[in-house]
Amino acid sequence: MHLTSRLFTPLSEGLKTVQQESCHLEKCVHVFGGIYTVIQTKAKITVDEWGENYIMMGPYYEHNFKTQVEKCEPPNQAIKAAMDSLINNGCQVHFGRWLIEGSPYVILFDIGAAAWNLDRWKGDLWNACSIGLPYHDREANDSLIFGSLVAWFFKELTDQLQDKPNVIAHFHEWQAGTGLVLSRSRKIPLATVFTTHATLLGRYLCAGNADFYNNLDKFNIDQEAGERQIYHRYCLERAAVHCAHVFTTVSQITAVEANHMLHRQPDVVTPNGLNVRKFSAMHEFQNLHSMNKAKIQEFVRGHFYGHLDFNLEKTLFFFIAGRYEFSNKGADLFLESLSRLNYLLRVHKSDVTVVVFFIMPAKTNNFNVESLKGQAVRKQLWDTAQSVKEKFGKRLYESLLRGEIPDMSKILDRDDFTIMKRAIYATQRHSFPPVTTHNMLDDSTDPILSNIRRIGLFNGRNDRVKIVFHPEFLSSTSPLLPMDYEEFVRGCHLGVFPSYYEPWGYTPGECTVMGIPSVTTNLSGFGCFMEEHVSDPSEYGIYIVDRRFRSADESCSQLTQFMFSFCQQSRRQRIIQRNRTERLSDLLDWRYLGRFYMHARHLALSRSFPGKFKMDHLNLAPTQGFRYPRPASVPPSPSASLHSTPHHSDEEDDDTYDEEEEAERDRQNIKAPFTLGAEPEGKSKQPLENGN
Repeated sequence: MHLTSRLFTPLSEGLKTVQQESCHLEKCVHVFGGIYTVIQTKAKITVDEWGENYIMMGPYYEHNFKTQVEKCEPPNQAIKAAMDSLINNGCQVHFGRWLIEGSPYVILFDIGAAAWNLDRWKGDLWNACSIGLPYHDREANDSLIFGSLVAWFFKELTDQLQDKPNVIAHFHEWQAGTGLVLSRSRKIPLATVFTTHATLLGRYLCAGNADFYNNLDKFNIDQEAGERQIYHRYCLERAAVHCAHVFTTVSQITAVEANHMLHRQPDVVTPNGLNVRKFSAMHEFQNLHSMNKAKIQEFVRGHFYGHLDFNLEKTLFFFIAGRYEFSNKGADLFLESLSRLNYLLRVHKSDVTVVVFFIMPAKTNNFNVESLKGQAVRKQLWDTAQSVKEKFGKRLYESLLRGEIPDMSKILDRDDFTIMKRAIYATQRHSFPPVTTHNMLDDSTDPILSNIRRIGLFNGRNDRVKIVFHPEFLSSTSPLLPMDYEEFVRGCHLGVFPSYYEPWGYTPGECTVMGIPSVTTNLSGFGCFMEEHVSDPSEYGIYIVDRRFRSADESCSQLTQFMFSFCQQSRRQRIIQRNRTERLSDLLDWRYLGRFYMHARHLALSRSFPGKFKMDHLNLAPTQGFRYPRPASVPPSPSASLHSTPHHSDEEDDDTYDEEEEAERDRQNIKAPFTLGAEPEGKSKQPLENGN
């Protein structure tokens, strides 16, 4: 993410004195570029660990400082003195509390006010590591200004502290990595951690439709970066990776990528978590699903007016959401699978209809008139029905008061029938319901619309799969679909995210904590994580498409089969599966995953200050303790867990299923991933130290 694209990006993590057995953990500072969700959701658990010594750093933007930060004085005199030193030398530095959960302290540097130093700092960077930045790359220049201010601040801070306490600096992404490189080149006494959430070159190669994972060991890295005019950025990223005491990444699949792209194996894998909010009332998330599904049904009634010949009680809502990266996010595979799913549902004469939402922002100029008209027609029909209902109810009431059974053929007069007929005629339309809700600026070349034309899914009456492309993020203030993203997700039945390049993937994780099943792939960090920790992910509502060891056609067929099997489930089976999916949310809670970051910080201290901090090598796999077995109520054979035909009763019961018993058994499978101890003598040598 661009440093300049955020209001402010939190960048530093924690300052604190902590006693932990033989490890005297004292100060920690956390720096990153634009991994907003990770840092924002992790803030609370880190504040719980570090208290007021947890500090984040980022660029200053006036409007956002006024609306998201409570200005205050630094609680530590050393921090105040370091800030004053920069301010006295012409820089602008601001301090406050970021108004998010946990309320962490933030230090914000005004990049624009320090831009007059850019040429001098470019010279410093060249002298430090022989990396030059072109004048036209504003993002790289901003990262240099920010990194230089951070390194300057750390120099002043450590001079004030005099090694009491020590400081840990945790940098995220290449945009913040400049501060790490400069700090190490100036021999500032810091323990440093660098986290890459996706390699820079990996994103570019996948966006160019390269056969990335099958050719990881064949790419000429320098040449590929040079051809894409990002060689200087790549050098900054690689320098940060090799300068850090501890290098981490967010998933095993990205660890493999980083080893080839950046030539260093990550020391720790730090999976991304979420703040999981559990409801006090059991199954309240099921009630939320029902409530929000009703809102989506109202939208569908308006959008498909005149063609509403399918039963909404037997309609499933699928969706894909995220950045509009057509291939990286798997929209190409999804559309082809939807075409095949439509064929299967028609051939099997299924009474199930699937409405698929594409929530991906694209260039538009306004709402589609036909979409707005649909919602207006729906509203008019509702008003008409309410008017007739009131008349009907009043006449029925008066008839019963007189002790008469009303003549149903006379209780409504001719005017009432006329009003209803006019309302019915108003719903007639001579065109298909629109595929997109907005007027697209690049309609003829848009990848999603072009592929919809190719596969011929135009929301026809015979199509069992309907498509709604909403090229804008959701908002509760929208006149079309007035729902926030969280409400929308809770109202859907299945999220489909068949990504080709997804270092982690928050969208299926968000579905999981809300109790909504999802499709992911073994090329996403989330998919790899679930494969590792859940014996039978599909029974817990996590369908993992194999995109690494299969051809595109085989992956497409597998995704189609997942969706078709989901369509065959009864309502009761879907409820049971949502219960199981929601229970997996414990796996994604920062209360558990935050321990991996804790381990990275301890490791950095033991490598940077070996005389003071020691820790044991971990003999156990860092993920041991997480394991969800196959649910006890599921038959031994996976094929036996689904009915052979979609035509079965929703009221059927399964005597082998006990929600409370299964939930208690699953809760017992969540344990601490590891324990931290002291590193034996002679084991604290840091890798690549001589090459820094």
